[in-house]
Amino acid sequence: MSKRIDLNADLGEGCAFDAELMAVVTSCNIACGGHAGDADSMRTALRLALENGVAAGAHPSFPDRENFGRTASDLSGAALEDALTEQVSNLKALAQEMGVSLTHLKPHGALYNMAAKDAQLAQSIVSVLAEQLPEAALFGPPESELQIAANAREIPFVAEGFADRAYEADGRLRDRKLDGAVIHAPEDQTRQALKIATTQLVETYDGGALALPVATICVHGDTPAALDAAIAIKAVLEDHGIALCPTN
Repeated sequence: MSKRIDLNADLGEGCAFDAELMAVVTSCNIACGGHAGDADSMRTALRLALENGVAAGAHPSFPDRENFGRTASDLSGAALEDALTEQVSNLKALAQEMGVSLTHLKPHGALYNMAAKDAQLAQSIVSVLAEQLPEAALFGPPESELQIAANAREIPFVAEGFADRAYEADGRLRDRKLDGAVIHAPEDQTRQALKIATTQLVETYDGGALALPVATICVHGDTPAALDAAIAIKAVLEDHGIALCPTN
């Protein structure tokens, strides 16, 4: 059996080439109002996912449109769960109306990074997922608090790596404020995605090697070269005998 991997993108965030990306990726994470997105963009993303056979998931965040959800927040507990529930339930209602099944949830930005290390935040995300999308999986970093929380609730967990982000030696994504945090060149993204897919390793920013056992690889839809990178990644993975398909 050939090796399989999922290629996902964060979409519905107001970028110009969502439709083209949707024809390349196998899963998408749809912004649902916290950091970006509204009813119209959610409907468009859901329609594109349905037309292209792409697995659709929710992409909630801290409610922080001003900073695109990429600024740390002290929101937690019931207040965070209420905010996430509103986002996910809005997308869920539209998906049901359009006949689209939501297969997963992936937290966005600062929430993703903080919950990877914070058990309380991870548990809040898992609680919302269990209530709103009981059949869905959780996307997150391997061996993170998100994985621990999902495992504790017997929720399917899909470990994720990034083609376009640099990793620190401890497994964290390099802070976007620092040089080299985002990998812009499509050829560099392709090289990293291939290494992750074929070896389950990634080269860290300091030149070391980090184990990264993942089942899905993300290309951020809001980076200028996202479409070129996604096309190149798909081609090189398939050239190496790796089948691209959703994880569900």
